[in-house]
Amino acid sequence: MEEAMSKDRASMSIMDAIYRRCSVRFYSPERLDQNTIRILLAAAVRAPTAVHLEPWAFAIIQDASMLKRLSDRAKPLFLKEAQRAHLDRGGHALDIFASPDFNMFYNAGTLIIICGKPMGPFVTADCWLAAENLILAACSMGLGTCVIGSALPALNTPEVKAELGIPAEMTPIAPIIVGVPSGETSPTARKEPELLFWK
Repeated sequence: MEEAMSKDRASMSIMDAIYRRCSVRFYSPERLDQNTIRILLAAAVRAPTAVHLEPWAFAIIQDASMLKRLSDRAKPLFLKEAQRAHLDRGGHALDIFASPDFNMFYNAGTLIIICGKPMGPFVTADCWLAAENLILAACSMGLGTCVIGSALPALNTPEVKAELGIPAEMTPIAPIIVGVPSGETSPTARKEPELLFWK
């Protein structure tokens, strides 16, 4: 794995990573080592940060049984919130969250949760900038990622925060699965930028 990642890292520019990045939902059982995770975290904390506050902290889960328990706990909470917000729009996209076999972390071996400290109005933006750095770094290393926003209702419960060692005053903001992709995932198309003003 390290040799393949080194080759990808050496040959991929930042523009390559931006255009190749996609949400990966199929992973091999291979587990990321600590050094790889530390490289990703080092990239994350190089993100821009308002007033240089660096208001982020990280929780990392690699225990498969814990990830499964968290998925099982998170699915009904997200389903309830989504239905209350009318996110379904009459389709069947949310049905999968009712399936006992569905793992919302797609069997990825690592979940990195970027948490925000209560340090002003730009904490959420700072944490998402760190998330983007981490995601692009992972792509440049040949790894797959996917933001799992549906886990946030569960991650922000007092019980789950306590279990993961996240202080009560901190807020989980960006849950990102990371792993070795199983197969190829192609980037999706994007609309052209919508311009409101250019003078």
